Amino acid sequence: MTKHKEKEQVTDKENVKDCKTESGAQQCETPGTADTDIVADESFEAGDNSAEMSGAAREWQDKYLRLSAEFDNYRKRTLREKMDLIATGGEDVIKSILGVMDDIDRAIIAMDAASDTEALKQGVVLIHQKLMETLRAKGLSEIEAIGLELDTDLHEAVAQIPVDEARKGKIVDVVQKGYKLKDKVVRYAKVVVGE
Repeated sequence: MTKHKEKEQVTDKENVKDCKTESGAQQCETPGTADTDIVADESFEAGDNSAEMSGAAREWQDKYLRLSAEFDNYRKRTLREKMDLIATGGEDVIKSILGVMDDIDRAIIAMDAASDTEALKQGVVLIHQKLMETLRAKGLSEIEAIGLELDTDLHEAVAQIPVDEARKGKIVDVVQKGYKLKDKVVRYAKVVVGE
């Protein structure tokens, strides 16, 4: 009898090897207790995987929401800093010009009492030089124009006048000076070009 039981167990094991897998669950041709155990184990593992997947999805969603909130805060903070910089950006230049304004106020007072016009002229020239030095220290420079070819990146032609052959296409007069702040044109030079 023991030989008979051993033979049945061997045929059950062989039958389990003949099982086929369809859509994630294992189906066997020979029904038995071993078959139901295999199907139950696989469904348990699939449940574990879906729980792990949903946990991972929640974790990534949480990370995404936090990152999105951090970026939104960063964007708002930099926008606020830009607005503050724009509002107070001219403060440094204005402070440096206040000394020149004081000199102009003194010159106006001196004009009323002075009889020597030559001294007044020299005073105004000195004030102009001081203002230009202050602005140069902040990076402002005058755009050169007279005698040069017209450069539309720096000059704006407002008129043309007939000239001799040597000065054709060149700037012969400046109506309004142009200025650059470092490498950026602040105001184009308005010029007269020879034709």
